[in-house]
Amino acid sequence: MSLPPNADLPTLRNHLAQYSQSHLVQFWEQLSAQEQDRLRKQLAEIDFEQLAQLVAGKDDEVDFAALAARSTPPPSVDARGEGADWTVEQALAKGREALSQGQVAAVIVAGGQGTRLGFDKPKGMFPIGPLSERTLFQIFADRLLAIGDAFGVSIPLYLMTSPATHDETVAYWEENQWLGMSPDDVRVFCQGTMPAVDARSGRVLLADKDQIALSPDGHGGTVAALKKSGCLADAQRRGVRYLSYGQVDNPLVYLCDPGLIGHHIAADSEMTTQVVRKRYPTEKVGNVVLADGKVQIIEYSDLPEEAAHQKDDDGQLKLWAGSIAVHVCDVDFFQRMSDQADALPFHRANKKVPYIDEHGDQVSPEQPNAIKFERFIFDLLPAAKNAFVVEGLPEDVFAPVKNADGAPADTPELARQAMVEQARRQLEEAGIEVAEGVQVEINPRFALDAEALRSKLAGTKRIERDTYFQ
Repeated sequence: MSLPPNADLPTLRNHLAQYSQSHLVQFWEQLSAQEQDRLRKQLAEIDFEQLAQLVAGKDDEVDFAALAARSTPPPSVDARGEGADWTVEQALAKGREALSQGQVAAVIVAGGQGTRLGFDKPKGMFPIGPLSERTLFQIFADRLLAIGDAFGVSIPLYLMTSPATHDETVAYWEENQWLGMSPDDVRVFCQGTMPAVDARSGRVLLADKDQIALSPDGHGGTVAALKKSGCLADAQRRGVRYLSYGQVDNPLVYLCDPGLIGHHIAADSEMTTQVVRKRYPTEKVGNVVLADGKVQIIEYSDLPEEAAHQKDDDGQLKLWAGSIAVHVCDVDFFQRMSDQADALPFHRANKKVPYIDEHGDQVSPEQPNAIKFERFIFDLLPAAKNAFVVEGLPEDVFAPVKNADGAPADTPELARQAMVEQARRQLEEAGIEVAEGVQVEINPRFALDAEALRSKLAGTKRIERDTYFQ
């Protein structure tokens, strides 16, 4: 039973008492009518029955050593195009056909803030272009516009924010004229939230007297949020069959890649995930495996070291496929999963969560004090028919922007370097030499690939100075 959004105080108290959460209205009389209304609406959004089960229940104990021991590499096509019953050319043809028929839309998860980057705005607004200083949002908008132009269609974009980034993200897109896209083709929607609970008592924490301590429900919340926001219905109305999914902090994500889409279609898969080959056994990426007849992910923290070091008959890592959070999914699959309340399990994370105590005083814990609940989209893989894996080369598909410059990995500096090197390879493939030390950046609206570059830059033999091709 859920609370009505206009519940009076006795109703609130009776409902909360059933779940030992009466403290959430202990400051009610101190609140203004507006503050009471805000708290009332937050309480109405919480499924306290579900929360009680999460707090009381324990995650199924998984013997990861046994799971890893019976795991094998997933059904896949490698970076050379080998391993499938179809050719790369056949996959490209299928992907191009789907794009030209308007059957593909993009989903970008953009709920994160740039805190770890020392950037106090939504991460999608971070300037990453090596020469252009285009933001991450601009990188993706340019990609979708270029693909739309190449195939004579408009590619819809479903952009998922979090409560912390939503308003600023919408304002950014509006103030920048939707980055060249039609506002009809961009739908910004907010992911759901889950309350944080005290790790010892299971009581929901208050961020303030009139506010629950809420946190985003993870990228696994994409499925429910797509449905709740009407985006799934919009995709079906447009005739979209496939969703190209990526995270905003990886500027090398090739959204709506014809090859990846084509492999997905050729495999008759409901969910295809792009991976990179692990550089070393214990690399901190999810391990995509086939176990018990299902494609699934074993997190690096759960993979026993002995299993991580297993080799195949060729002396290569047995569990080689590292997840990079890039997927192609059927719209119908998302629709089916959105109708199943327990399609995705919740994962627990111990975190430091500021809160107010019973006296109304603010507390900033020095150690993890709370449990946050979140869902991960990769947990859909075991439920997908013919889940499939496509290997990409790291230098082409993976340069996440997570840490400030100076960190050992995943920094803006390294991402910009990867973008420059990718552009250099494209130019050299087009027969154009780039002088040593020269920085180059290619807007996909100028040229999507080496063939287009060769045509656009006919007669050019060498690039001698830093150049942004736009």
